[in-house]
Amino acid sequence: MIVIIGAGESGIGAALLAKKLDQPVYVTDVGVIKEKYKEELISNKIDFEESGHDFDRLKNAKLAIVSPGIPDGANPIKVLMEAGVEIISEIEYGYRNTDATIVAITGSNGKTTTTGLIYHILRDAEYDVAIGGNYGIAMCRVLASRQPEYFVLELSSFQLEKVNTFRADIAIILNVTPDHLDRYEYNMDLYVKAKMNIVNNQTIENMIIYNGDDRYIQSNLDKRNLPSTRRISLSTKDYNSGLVSTDTNLVFQTQLKGVHNLFNASCAIAACRGIGLSEIQIAFGLATFTNMAHRMESIAVIKGVQYINDSKATNVDAVFYALDAMTTPVIWIAGGIDKGNDYTQIDQLVKKKVKALICMTAYPEPLTTAFGGVIEEILITENVDEAIRVAAHYAEDGDTVLLSPACASFDLFNNYMDRGERFRDAALRLLVEQN
Repeated sequence: MIVIIGAGESGIGAALLAKKLDQPVYVTDVGVIKEKYKEELISNKIDFEESGHDFDRLKNAKLAIVSPGIPDGANPIKVLMEAGVEIISEIEYGYRNTDATIVAITGSNGKTTTTGLIYHILRDAEYDVAIGGNYGIAMCRVLASRQPEYFVLELSSFQLEKVNTFRADIAIILNVTPDHLDRYEYNMDLYVKAKMNIVNNQTIENMIIYNGDDRYIQSNLDKRNLPSTRRISLSTKDYNSGLVSTDTNLVFQTQLKGVHNLFNASCAIAACRGIGLSEIQIAFGLATFTNMAHRMESIAVIKGVQYINDSKATNVDAVFYALDAMTTPVIWIAGGIDKGNDYTQIDQLVKKKVKALICMTAYPEPLTTAFGGVIEEILITENVDEAIRVAAHYAEDGDTVLLSPACASFDLFNNYMDRGERFRDAALRLLVEQN
């Protein structure tokens, strides 16, 4: 019997794959399972329980698949470990049941953009490719319906904690900066270790593409006894002046904004070359790719003021990249659940570019404490419409209103997408009113 702990997207995806493979499976969740997932379990005749765990049943499992949001200290994990049950992640289970060529991307920031870009380039080049992982759809859910030739996976540190045999044909490590430290006992080494699991089990035939300017990545790669994989180190000098094709008759162009996105695109280009795409295939994909919602998404221009939704920026490093890309004065909307943030790394950028800070959160103290002596105008609200109206009051023709929270969203919103969508809706309501 396979037991799946957690009935979110990854847990349900794993259950669907197990069902397809005719493996006995049941799903257990400490909370109430969302209706849409419960309907899937019922329609596929998958056994489940909610609002608690049957620990005696857990002990008799042959294999446990644990959802990424569940830490090792959780009671069901302790019970499984004491019973000697093998515990793996949904990504590991998917890997064991596919022969696809895997491109796996991790990093504290930029992994969603890079994952989406690689997938877009491959799809436009008519490759049989699927996308999954932290991108929003479980790897196992895809495998429950089809077996792609290529898989592009966005992988968080949580998803990489319990991978045993997983091996990426091409592994991309974008950056490692402090994030989710509350999960890792506020120990940066533990966080880095989880991220670096992406290169586990690689052979001489595989490729690693990584940020050559990132000290955490470089030092950890040096420590590991890795085979002579094809290593591609990308540093600022490689992309600071733009993206360069090996075909002198081609000019690489992208709609992505900011130097950080030139790095993300450089990683995508290297991965696609590693797969075997031509320069013209890469050039076409680069030129036609537009970023997903909530990632430096331009919403509207209202009375000369640009409104940008960067709700996915849930840590300080992501905000650094967003502010660094700004060429106009900024009204900055930030706040949420602070994850142990160190705001000193953006002090100078904030001082240089931000004319007002709007703390849209139930917990403003970390922001007000950090920037009380840096920004003259700091305002607090728990209402997104009020945040937009206050921003519009302070913004002048040529300014930018930037939602780039630096924090998790769960104080006021369901998730970063909900936060971004409500920001977008509020900005569009203002656009209608102003017209």
